[in-house]
Amino acid sequence: MSIRTAIVGYGFSAKTFHLPFITTLPEFEFCAVSSSQTETLKQDWPGINAYTSATEMIEGSDADLVIITAPNDVHFSLAKEALAHDKHVLLEKPFVTNTSDGETLIELAAQRNRVLSVYQNRRLDGDFLTVRKLIDEKRLGNVRYFESHFDRFRPEVRQRWRETAQDGGGLLFDLGPHLLDQALVLFGKPDSIHAHCRPLREGSSLNDFVHLTLGYADKVVVLHASLFSAGPNIRFQVQGDLGSYVKYGLDPQEDQLRAGQLPTQENWGDENKTEYGTLYRADRSEIIATERGGYQRFFKQLAIAIRDGEQPMVAAEEALLTISLIELAIESALTGAAVAVP
Repeated sequence: MSIRTAIVGYGFSAKTFHLPFITTLPEFEFCAVSSSQTETLKQDWPGINAYTSATEMIEGSDADLVIITAPNDVHFSLAKEALAHDKHVLLEKPFVTNTSDGETLIELAAQRNRVLSVYQNRRLDGDFLTVRKLIDEKRLGNVRYFESHFDRFRPEVRQRWRETAQDGGGLLFDLGPHLLDQALVLFGKPDSIHAHCRPLREGSSLNDFVHLTLGYADKVVVLHASLFSAGPNIRFQVQGDLGSYVKYGLDPQEDQLRAGQLPTQENWGDENKTEYGTLYRADRSEIIATERGGYQRFFKQLAIAIRDGEQPMVAAEEALLTISLIELAIESALTGAAVAVP
């Protein structure tokens, strides 16, 4: 039987990163949505139960799983309500806006025996999978320097909650979870974090420039996000004692989703050969074909976790670590000094 799935919110995230998967994978059945866009919902999904209130949907629908794509500052309250009503919960990143709230949700999910996960889909970007494979296969030798960028060209502030909300707004909470999660998957918890986060755009009140340095005993990890990068944008630079890998451009899945493509198509996740990265040695270079990405694998693993009690791809405890690092980054940015990671 398919997992009956309800979505809180009907904005870009829901329509682009969730609905294309839960409506094409047989493991799921889209059954309800809450949004103020009632007329649009009637036109787009005439057979789906539409609610104007998330609370009403959580209390009244027969959904097994609730996906929360609402603004960051209500992640905690909505997830807590859904878990209290014995729903499995998938939260858009960031998990929550402070570690205390995350700990409460993890405890509640355990008490209710429900799956609680966070949509860190960038673990399934093809370029990241390629970096992970190169590191695992020791083709770079021992990694000494890792640099990851998530840059865009958006020099003007837009009036939307991501860029104005005081609780959970700003680039550190928007793109920081992607950058931090990937680094943690590759290298584990760092010893220290040194952050430079500040508003640079005219009229901006929140950080829109993020530069994080993670300290490890044997390597340096730099994570960078800027809204003044008109491109071409570097994505990864990984340096080891056997060689280095350089990759430009972003995984194609987001652009495919924006264009209305579905993950059922044969070429889903394939990157254009002109975008492949390069592995450099002292005496030669080699074009490295990018691994095929696949966000659908996140949802398939989530279905297994719900049905069979296995771990989801992203455990809530892992997502909580990214929030604790964000809190330490905020502290570091205020003091100007590196902060030890407990």
